Amino acid sequence: MNNDNLNILRRIYKNPKQSQRKMANKLGFSLGKLNYCIKQLREKGLIKINNFRKSDNKFKYMYILTPKGVDEKTKITINFMKQKMKEYEELKRELKKTKHKK
Repeated sequence: MNNDNLNILRRIYKNPKQSQRKMANKLGFSLGKLNYCIKQLREKGLIKINNFRKSDNKFKYMYILTPKGVDEKTKITINFMKQKMKEYEELKRELKKTKHKK
């Protein structure tokens, strides 16, 4: 799972009723890229897509994270944070070495 998919899962979690166009704009994706990613997430069972059948606008959809999607989002977020902490510690060590050389 890549950062693009994590960002999509996070965006869906925050606002499941936003349009693909608005979501793509917020994420800096083309509509085609977002559509492709959403299709992958759905095939993996991480999201469900419901349309509002009783709505006047038949193109309105709601994206729902499945329990598997919530677990995956949590797992990816934890791994992301671990990686950032590791990078932070490495930078801290490098700065410490640079200060000692002076």
